[in-house]
Amino acid sequence: MGESSVKTLETRTDLSSPPVTEGEARPESRRTLLTRLRLPRRPRIWFEVLLIAVSYWTYSLIRNAVPEQKAAALANADWIWSVERALGIAVEHSVNHAVNSVTWLIVGMNYYYATLHFVVTIGVLVWIYRFHPGRYAATRLVLFATTGVALVGYYFYPLAPPRLMNGGGFVDTVLVHHTWGSMASGNLKHMSNQYAAMPSMHIGWSLWCGLTIFAVASAPWARILGLLYPAATLVVIVSTANHFWLDAVGGMMCLAFGYAVSRLWYGSLPHRLPRRPVDTEPHPAAALLNRFRR
Repeated sequence: MGESSVKTLETRTDLSSPPVTEGEARPESRRTLLTRLRLPRRPRIWFEVLLIAVSYWTYSLIRNAVPEQKAAALANADWIWSVERALGIAVEHSVNHAVNSVTWLIVGMNYYYATLHFVVTIGVLVWIYRFHPGRYAATRLVLFATTGVALVGYYFYPLAPPRLMNGGGFVDTVLVHHTWGSMASGNLKHMSNQYAAMPSMHIGWSLWCGLTIFAVASAPWARILGLLYPAATLVVIVSTANHFWLDAVGGMMCLAFGYAVSRLWYGSLPHRLPRRPVDTEPHPAAALLNRFRR
């Protein structure tokens, strides 16, 4: 059954892959530089490790360098909370207190918040790199564009998480239960911008993971788990009072932007690209470096 499901998926994805255009079918020497850059290629492990490390370091540096603007962040939190209450959708306080009353559950959520955000994201990147190299670059671009546009939100809309609101009555579950579930609590709070809650990249990244798994995996149980992961993450970020649920909406909007960027660049959504790269020529940047070496 597993083998047949894999064959079915391969048939479906290969058929849905975009046809090779006349421009892409031309010899390498006749292609434009832009066309060559947009072709899916087999990723190189050393380049990917370096790129991801530098990109995350840059993202963290910029995110934490954004002025905290505490007064504005608290005012924005009060505004969002008042709007949610006016609309009758302010559920965060009730969820936070209900889950906090179950010690083992909230402690588990604290560690979930601290670890899976990175572990699952890296795991999905490695999986796509290993088994779907033709789709890797486009999938990675979605993640990078999503994260990049989030920085704009952090700068222009500083927002305090519910647990830091004045008089909000929310429980900071990390402090109460003495776990290391957040870089913005306890002794680590000075290492991270505490007022960068909008948009939520816990949702942006987890939804990226979930949609990627759902679109590419062949096993039904894996596809179901892919969809459950961002849903569970939404429950966690609200229960731990690290985000309003509207922050999750912001994360979804950033992800939509990321998919739009990847679609414009590659001419197709990532999962519709060929599983294996059709172009085996060296990347233009690598070719340029080789030329200089000579």
